[in-house]
Amino acid sequence: MNGPNELGNFLRVRRAALRPEDVGLQGYGVRRVPGLRREELAILAGVSATYYSRLEQGLSTNASEAVIASIARALSLTSDERAHLFNLARPEHSAPKRKSVLRPDHARPGTIRLITSLASTPAVIIGKRSEVLGWNALGHRLVAGHLDFDSPERTNVRPNMTRMLFLDAHTRELYARWQEEAVRAVSSLRVLGGRNPDDAELTALVGELTVKSPEFAKLWAKHPVENCVSGAKSFRHPEVGDFELNFEVLTPPDDSGHRVLMYTPDAGSAGSNALKLLGREVEERATDLAAAT
Repeated sequence: MNGPNELGNFLRVRRAALRPEDVGLQGYGVRRVPGLRREELAILAGVSATYYSRLEQGLSTNASEAVIASIARALSLTSDERAHLFNLARPEHSAPKRKSVLRPDHARPGTIRLITSLASTPAVIIGKRSEVLGWNALGHRLVAGHLDFDSPERTNVRPNMTRMLFLDAHTRELYARWQEEAVRAVSSLRVLGGRNPDDAELTALVGELTVKSPEFAKLWAKHPVENCVSGAKSFRHPEVGDFELNFEVLTPPDDSGHRVLMYTPDAGSAGSNALKLLGREVEERATDLAAAT
C-alpha cells in the first residue's frame, strides 16, 4: 500500500498522463512512450534527472519536502493528489513498524444515536477501510436492503462499501452510473491507503479486489486520487426506481478515521419522493415488527 514501489508507480502514472504541451514544453512528433520523459519532468521540478530517476525506481526514500513539493507542481497535481504524494514519500513510512494486534472497529455509541435520530435522512457510518460500522434504517434500505440490518455489528459478515460495489451484484445494479461510482470508490481508497499505509486489513482488501475484479485492478493501476466528500449519486433502486441524491461525507473530530455518509434530495425531486416511499416502508416494517413481538 505504500513505500518506494508505490511512490515510483504513482510518479510514473502521473508523468505518463502529461503531454509536453500541457506544461509548456515543445513536443516533437509522436513519442514511442506516452507522457513526459524523466529528464523533462526533472527539469520542470528543478532536480537532477539522476535523482528523479532514483525516486521512480525506489532507490531514494528520503526526499525533502521541498523536492516533493516541486515534483507535485511539475506534475500539476490536485490538492488531494499532492497530499497523497506526500503520504507516499514520507521517509518514516519506509522503516518497518511493529505489527499491532488487529481488533474489529466499532462506531461510537454517540454517532449511532446521532444517525438514528435523523430518521428522514439516510446515513451510513464508514470505517477507515470503507467498512460499514452502522447505518440508520433509511440508510440501510437505500444502499443495502438485501442485507440484514444488524450485519455491521457482526464483524465476520460486516459489509464493506467498496467490496460490495465491485463484487455484490445487488449493489452493482443499484447505481445507474456504476463506472462513475467505481472511479470514485477507487480514488477514495487510494486516499485511505496513503493515510494508513501499514493497515494490513486495508492491504488485504486491495489484494482481494485486485484478484476478484479485473475492473478494480485496472482502475487501481491508474492511481486515481480524490478525497470524495460531496457530490451526487444516481440510483436505480429495486423498490422505488430511478432518482438522484446529493451526498456529504462528515468526519468526526477525532482520530478514529470514521466518516458519516449522508444523503439528501433536492426539494420536490424524484429523490425526495423516493425517500418518502422508502421511509413509509421503514415505518411499516417497524410497526409490523413491534406488533409481532
